[in-house]
Amino acid sequence: MNPERYHLTLTSAGRLVQHGWWASEETARRKFSSWVGEYGTLPDARITLTDEETGETLTKWPEPE
Repeated sequence: MNPERYHLTLTSAGRLVQHGWWASEETARRKFSSWVGEYGTLPDARITLTDEETGETLTKWPEPE
């Protein structure tokens, strides 16, 4: 298992605020949900979960309109 496969980033007002990596997609998705609840009220908050192995964006918040 690649310990840095799933990368979660949080930006606010265009600046990186926090990021983390997890080997488990399940854990990364739980963190994603947690971050939306904890940090979703920051100015212009954007939270993105990416699979670093494939380059695919798995989910992001808020969803594009």
